[in-house]
Amino acid sequence: VVLMRLSRDLEASEGVEQATAIMATENNKELLRAVGLLAQPGEAANANDLIIAFSVDAAHREPGALARAEALLASGGQGSGGIEDYRPRSLDGALQALPDANLALISLPGEYAAAEAHRALERGLHVLMFSDNVSVQDEVALKVRAVDLGLFMLGPDCGTAIIQGVPLGFANAVPRGRVGLVSASGTGLQQVTCLLAASGEGVSQAMGVGGRDLTDVIGGTMMLEGLRALQQDEATEVVVLISKPPGESTRRRVLEAIGRSSKPCVLAFLGAPPDQQPDENTYLEPTLEGAASRVLQLLGRQAPFEWSGVQPELWRKLDQANASLGSGHRYVRGLFSGGTLCYEALWIFSQAGLALSSNLDLEGVELLADPDRSRGHTLVDLGDDRYTRGRPHPMIDFRPRCQRLVQEAADPEVAVLLLDVVLGYGSHPDPAAELAPALSQASEFARDQGRGMACVISLCGTPDDPQSLLLQQEQLEAAGALVVHSNALAARIALALSQDNLSGLPRSR
Repeated sequence: VVLMRLSRDLEASEGVEQATAIMATENNKELLRAVGLLAQPGEAANANDLIIAFSVDAAHREPGALARAEALLASGGQGSGGIEDYRPRSLDGALQALPDANLALISLPGEYAAAEAHRALERGLHVLMFSDNVSVQDEVALKVRAVDLGLFMLGPDCGTAIIQGVPLGFANAVPRGRVGLVSASGTGLQQVTCLLAASGEGVSQAMGVGGRDLTDVIGGTMMLEGLRALQQDEATEVVVLISKPPGESTRRRVLEAIGRSSKPCVLAFLGAPPDQQPDENTYLEPTLEGAASRVLQLLGRQAPFEWSGVQPELWRKLDQANASLGSGHRYVRGLFSGGTLCYEALWIFSQAGLALSSNLDLEGVELLADPDRSRGHTLVDLGDDRYTRGRPHPMIDFRPRCQRLVQEAADPEVAVLLLDVVLGYGSHPDPAAELAPALSQASEFARDQGRGMACVISLCGTPDDPQSLLLQQEQLEAAGALVVHSNALAARIALALSQDNLSGLPRSR
C-alpha cells in the first residue's frame, strides 16, 4: 500500500506522465516492460531492489522527478526513533521486537509470499496474506498445513480483515459487536460491515479468506475454519459468510457445516439461486444488502432508511435526472473498483433480462473482447489484474477511472454512469476531490450534445473513516452525483433510469 501511494503521489508531480514504485521481481519487471517503463538500470535490478520508474513530458527534466521520488521515500520513513519505528528486516527480527505477536501480515510479491508464509506458520503465527499472484498449489499446501497446526491462513489476495477490533488491509472504522463474518471478498466484507455499522451493529471478527477459497480446488478450507471459530466465540451471535457463487462440492460442504451450527448463519453467495432453505437456522441471500438486512432482522433491528429505500429528497433528484435523459438509448456504464460490487450489480441487471457486457464471468453476460471498449450496457471491474499492472489499485488511484469515466460519457448513447467509492484505511484520502472534475467534464460532454447524464454512486464507508462518509457524500452530491450507501440500491437506481421507469424502486418511509 505504501508503494501504491508513492506511485500515485509521484505521478501527480508536475511533468510526470506515468510512474510506479515496485520491487524488481521478474514478474514485476515483465509488467514494467509491458507498459514501457523498464529502462536499462531496471533490467539489471534484482528482486531485493526497488525500482522507481517514470516517464516525463518534454518540458521537464528527469532529475526533478527523481528528486521528488527520493523526497517522498524519505518523508515516509521518518519517525521518533523509538521501538515503534523499528523496521525489522526479517520475520525473526520482527518476533524479537514483538515476541507476543501471533499474526503475520504478508505483503510481498506473490512469487516470494508463499515461502514467507510457511516460515510464519512454522513459528506458530496465524497468517494474513495480502499478496496476490500466489499459485493455487501453494495456496492448497499452505492452508492444509495451517489446519494441521491449528492456525489461520487468510488469503492469498486477502484485502480486508478486522481481527480483535484491528482493521487490516482495506478495512473500515466499524464498532465491535455481535456479528462475525468470513468472506472470500474484500469489498463484499466492507460493504456488509459498513451497512451494519450504519444501524449501530458491530463486528466481533471479520476474516477475509481470499477470493479462491470457495473454489472446489481449495474446498472452502479457511471459510470452514472461520465458521468453526465463530461458533466457539461467545461475542458472536450471528455468522455471515460472503462469496461469489462457490464450487458445487464446496457449497455442499459449507451447507453441511452450517447445518451443525448452533447460531443463525446468513449466506451471501452472490447471485446464487435461493434454493429451499436448508434448515431453519440458515438464510440464503443473493445480495450484500440482503445479507445485512437479514442480520439486522435476526438481531431485532430494522435497516436504516438511507440504504433500504429512496428518500424523498433523492426521489426528487431522480425525477429530475430521469426527465433530462431523453427518449433515446439509455446505456449504463459501470466502472467499479470492487470486483464483488461489480458482480453484485451485474447480477441485479441480469435479472431484468438486459443484454450485458463485462470483463467478469457471469452466466448470461458477454465477456468483452477488449475490456477497454464498452458496448451497450457494460459494467467493468477496474481492479482486475489487467488494469493494475504497474499501477496502484483503483481504490487508491482514481485517475484511470476518471479518464475512463470521461471516455464513456462521450458516447452519445450513454445516459447513466454507475460507480462505487470505497472509503476506509488504505484507500484514497479524498476520492471526491478526484472524481468531481471528471463528473463535471462528463456533464459538459452531455450538455454539448444536447442530452442529460446521470451519475449514480454507491458510497461504502462510515462516518469514522479517515475520509468521513458524510463529507464525501456532500462533495459528491455537490458535483451532481446521486449517492446511496447500498451498492445493490445504486444498481437498481441505475437500472430504473436506463429503463425510464422509477416505479419499481423502494421508497423509504
